[in-house]
Amino acid sequence: MENNRQSDLQVRVSVSEAARLFGVNPRTIRRAITGGSLRYIVVRNRYKITFPSLVEWSQTQPLIRQKRDKAGIGQWVDQWRIRNIKYSPRPPQNEKRKP
Repeated sequence: MENNRQSDLQVRVSVSEAARLFGVNPRTIRRAITGGSLRYIVVRNRYKITFPSLVEWSQTQPLIRQKRDKAGIGQWVDQWRIRNIKYSPRPPQNEKRKP
């Protein structure tokens, strides 16, 4: 039952949403589904692809990774970085560690 709750909370996107998010043609997404590279469910005769499988797929395909970074969600990553050191999850890189 715990596993079922986890799958209910997963983010799923349609083929067209996935194509927009990753900067590729919807046919590329459909080929990945047919090839078994993406996990999905069918809701009302439409594919709903799990977001984690999309990310994993985009990281294993060099051309898809380039398209994701240039035309998809990767183009905004620099804007997501936390610039306020107080709230940053990472310590500042320029400070020297004290022994």
